[in-house]
Amino acid sequence: MSNTFSIGLSGLNAAQLRLDSAAHNIANSQTPGFRRQQVVQQALPEGGVQADIAASTQTGGSLEADVVEQVSAAYSYKANLRTLQVQDEVLGSWLDVTA
Repeated sequence: MSNTFSIGLSGLNAAQLRLDSAAHNIANSQTPGFRRQQVVQQALPEGGVQADIAASTQTGGSLEADVVEQVSAAYSYKANLRTLQVQDEVLGSWLDVTA
């Protein structure tokens, strides 16, 4: 698997995790004693990102923060998807040239 592909795929997975976490926070914001989730991302040495869910110290909801997180994660998802699409186009062009 190419490095560009694994970087794009890890970005897609991280963005999806961010979307899921924000949705979880919104859905449970009115639950008494609810502790928010947050996604912690760490760059990998070989490229890409590792993302994990952690419990936040903040209790209760923060609708504004979660909506902003969803919008940001959606843009991140689209950018990583575009990276994979461009890689596919370049690989297709390269195969046309060498064939």
